[in-house]
Amino acid sequence: MMDRDTAIRIFKALSDASRLNIISALQNGEAYGELLAERLGLSASTLSFHMKKLEEAGLVSSRKEQYYTVYTLNGSLTKLRLSDLICGGSPAAEDEAQRREEEYRQKVLKAFFEGDTLRSIPVQRKKKLICYQHIARLFEPGRVYEEKELSDIIASVHEDYCTIRRDMISEGILTRENGKYVRIK
Repeated sequence: MMDRDTAIRIFKALSDASRLNIISALQNGEAYGELLAERLGLSASTLSFHMKKLEEAGLVSSRKEQYYTVYTLNGSLTKLRLSDLICGGSPAAEDEAQRREEEYRQKVLKAFFEGDTLRSIPVQRKKKLICYQHIARLFEPGRVYEEKELSDIIASVHEDYCTIRRDMISEGILTRENGKYVRIK
């Protein structure tokens, strides 16, 4: 598992066009520093600077051959997916993100609900979705509801059941076919 500091070093190393060009050139195989500098139109000192950053990130390695330095791409790191780098895949980071998301959800519900009644429909989409998901718990997933039954349930939460019903369909929480409704998420 990759730690956060390593992931940050990799992202920093990749945040320069010259370094991306170097990595691209090394995908064809190892290369002498002088040849690489010439191919990419860089001075030897500029290439050396960029190679140091790439080596620190673990993306390339170097070895001496007589008077020359030969650079090789670290294939295992360059084949990583973006998801492997983000948050280092840390379970602790994922748990923390889930805890914060649940905290935010509870804050939104507290702001917009008074008991089981929705005070007002939020304007912001993210908050609206949280409220609609909360309302959706009143419907059994997969069960078919007649329009009147569904409307009555929503009306018990907020008087504007038409808007909420329409929004829940457009957000993919409910489906409607021939006046029949089903909760899908």
